Amino acid sequence: MSENDPFKPQPAFVLVRPQMGENIGGAARAMWNFGLDRMRVVAPRDGWPNSKAVAMASGAGRLLDEAGLFADTAGAVADCSYVFATTARQRGMTKPVFSPERAMELAAEKIASGEKVAVLFGPERAGLENEDIAKANAIISVPVNPDFPSLNLAQCVLLTGYEWRRQTEAVTHETVEMGKADWAEQIEVEKLAEHYEKALDRAGFFFPEIKADGMKRNLRNLWSRMALTRADVQMLHGVMRQMVRWKERGD
Repeated sequence: MSENDPFKPQPAFVLVRPQMGENIGGAARAMWNFGLDRMRVVAPRDGWPNSKAVAMASGAGRLLDEAGLFADTAGAVADCSYVFATTARQRGMTKPVFSPERAMELAAEKIASGEKVAVLFGPERAGLENEDIAKANAIISVPVNPDFPSLNLAQCVLLTGYEWRRQTEAVTHETVEMGKADWAEQIEVEKLAEHYEKALDRAGFFFPEIKADGMKRNLRNLWSRMALTRADVQMLHGVMRQMVRWKERGD
């Protein structure tokens, strides 16, 4: 897929003067985790292509094959109309500062309107230089521990990629892995409740009598709060049947 593929609009992630091939490969994997494949590399310290980057990228090696290679930051963002710079330090520049979430929300809006957007990520040891940040329209600041603000290059790419995915794809925030089970229907839960109520009544559980109705209501409420599968219901029926048999045997 080329840089100019119109069917998958997304920001370009620009790695500025990355130092270690392993981190470039890790960044490629992080990007591809979230469906991003527009990598641009500016003046990598150890040259390009980089065998260590390829080894680390694993299944995301295509991103390295198709990555744009640039001599400087200006060239890497020349075709972009809006540029974000990631940094954890105050730089004394007057620029809007966004959280990763808001930055990617804004990026999605701009890209949807036809703009080209880039995100700059600095080298591992010191991050972006002020000259790089001066070329950006806005800053992305991650709310990290102020006593330890440094993020690994691939970590920063992963975090930004995740926020991009959240803004542009339908995200299921909660689900239940059902396996081969089905949820129990209300009639099945009702029969289970009746089974337990009758067995407990015979066992003298609902005592004293003045509190029996409230105890039964609380038990019914307990069943209704439980997310039971049909297998759960059958198992609980079996538990009670076995307890009754054990009691009748007098063991």
